[in-house]
Amino acid sequence: MPAQLERTRTPGVYKRGSRYVVIYRDADGVQRKQAAVSYNAAKEIKRDHDAAAALGIGAGGSTALSTYTLEWVERYQGRGQRGFRDVTRDQYRHDLKEYVIPYFGGRTVAQVTPREVANFVGWLCDSQAQGERAAEQRRAQLTMAGRHEEAERVTAKPITLADATVRRILAPLRSCLGTAMREGLIRSNPTAGASLPARDAIRAAESGDDDEPDRRALSRGELAEVLRLAPERHRALFQLLASTGLRISEALALRWQDVRLDGSRPVVRVRRAYVKGRFGPPKSKHGRRDVPLSHATVLELRRARKATEWPEDVYLVFCAHDGRPLHAQNLSTRVLKPIAEEANVPWCGWHTFRHTCASLLFAEGRNPVQVSRWLGHHSPGFTLATYAHLLDDELGEPLELEGWQQSGNMSPPEAANDEDPLSAEIADLRGNL
Repeated sequence: MPAQLERTRTPGVYKRGSRYVVIYRDADGVQRKQAAVSYNAAKEIKRDHDAAAALGIGAGGSTALSTYTLEWVERYQGRGQRGFRDVTRDQYRHDLKEYVIPYFGGRTVAQVTPREVANFVGWLCDSQAQGERAAEQRRAQLTMAGRHEEAERVTAKPITLADATVRRILAPLRSCLGTAMREGLIRSNPTAGASLPARDAIRAAESGDDDEPDRRALSRGELAEVLRLAPERHRALFQLLASTGLRISEALALRWQDVRLDGSRPVVRVRRAYVKGRFGPPKSKHGRRDVPLSHATVLELRRARKATEWPEDVYLVFCAHDGRPLHAQNLSTRVLKPIAEEANVPWCGWHTFRHTCASLLFAEGRNPVQVSRWLGHHSPGFTLATYAHLLDDELGEPLELEGWQQSGNMSPPEAANDEDPLSAEIADLRGNL
């Protein structure tokens, strides 16, 4: 039998063995219990519930977090004008099921506190805990498939989640609890002010390698070598990326009707993107743009259209042999990475072509407004902040002012006014000697 509840000095807080139990009534008047690991923690829980009940908040905060999050992610429409894309919804749904729900277990919406959120972030940053999580998941999959002996042999290996991954996983929980607060289920969002890791930046600073590899640009020689090594089937894709600065998701979504190869001004019309198996709009409204095509790129695309089995306007420009979309990750592993290794630029990724395009545009003298529109950025300021490292930071030659030296009866501006009176007086004295 469980140990008996013992009264404490705080009404509603009881001790049971080495732990504590809080008994309270929610805003609906229903009596509930919640466990706590210490007396102080129990008092905080009791105080929060009493305050919430007094304000009439939480009439639904007793809903299980797992139930609320899965219901929320299907109806959430975002808070900005851009709305909420299906690919983002898929990512939110995955992270909620993979990390949030397993960690918080049977807790209710109201039971998620700032301390619980901090512990959740710590759990995400714990490589041993993440290794064990993945191992448990694998064991469960094998067991369900009836492969019990194989499941028993699964061992946990440390898994380190990148700082960006931790931030991404916390995002749906923050948005979900923000909605719960606006709907009156909780008084405040416990994720507000949560401390997020900065391990990657610290490691880069300590190692002296604080230049992000994927922010480098290929030199003209390196780009020529990459294009030379590209297989004929994918050469048009590589050349298009480097000459237009399109994102790989934008390039893989192109149809032949989006590419105008005739006329005096050939262009590629960017109107959609292919991300994680879905076609959708570009990353932002500024991504909808027409990018000029060079003569060499036009010739390469014409060659590719003649060679493909899918040349009609409605088909994809870059597709698999069966006409289905290509996947950026598979293409990177099988094609780009081997080429990059052979070209001695192992750090080259899909975004490298975008950086290279920006670098070449700036080198040709294009201004930030032009480059911003070319790349589909929301502002020239963002373009400068992103690609400032690509610009020449030398002051260059002196600035010569043309015009006033041309006329013989003109003197430099303000020359007479700038003459030192004492120097003029000394010169007069010397002339009288």
